[in-house]
Amino acid sequence: MKEQIQKYEEMCLNGHVALNTFFYDGWILKFSEGYTGRANSVSLLYPSSKPIAEKVAFCENMYKKQGLPCQFKLTEFDTEFNDFLEKRGYKVTTPTDLMVCDSGCPVKPDNDSKIEYIFSATPDEWLPIFFKIHEINDAHDQDVYTRMVSKVLVDTIYCTLMYDGKPAACSSVAIENGNALLQNVIVSSELRGLGLGKKVCSAILEKVRELGVHHSYLQVVQTNTVAVNLYKKLGFEKLYSYWYMKN
Repeated sequence: MKEQIQKYEEMCLNGHVALNTFFYDGWILKFSEGYTGRANSVSLLYPSSKPIAEKVAFCENMYKKQGLPCQFKLTEFDTEFNDFLEKRGYKVTTPTDLMVCDSGCPVKPDNDSKIEYIFSATPDEWLPIFFKIHEINDAHDQDVYTRMVSKVLVDTIYCTLMYDGKPAACSSVAIENGNALLQNVIVSSELRGLGLGKKVCSAILEKVRELGVHHSYLQVVQTNTVAVNLYKKLGFEKLYSYWYMKN
């Protein structure tokens, strides 16, 4: 299981890329000007040799220099380190599940005259639509995420669902070694409740199946029950959980 977690964590790092990365004795420090926890946290992927207290102090200083809070991304194999951080005053935030689907999406996109799907391998035209639907209006956040997306080196597909001729939902995948990371799933706040989330996910998963990719995975915050239930209907099952410890 530990090897599986390392595999998925590495692929997630390649599919959701930080602006800057610093490698320190088996740990990966990610910096992206505060945009998303995944891209601004420490991942403990590989064996360490230095004392834990020394390493934590080093990380805290590195994030302080960037004007960011220090946070660590932990999995179920990091319980001892979790206890160490708790004693240091860290708190658990954002418990998240990594879910996998090995059989391909069982829900096929249906034919609806009101719906059209637009696919692209590059994010140039997709990003402004994503920002609008996701209501990311801050120019700094838009700039940071645009730069993050430009650093992704694995194959990507971006999908926009058009409803009655207007952009209504988005999704994307990052593909590595036959595994597709489903992410950036968002539906316009004005059109929720119409099943468009399921449709935009089904459409992009069907697209990767056409490319011969039958294994997909995603990350979803545990408290987002609507999304968790949607992904279960699409055939995803929890593989493991992770969370952040933040000071």
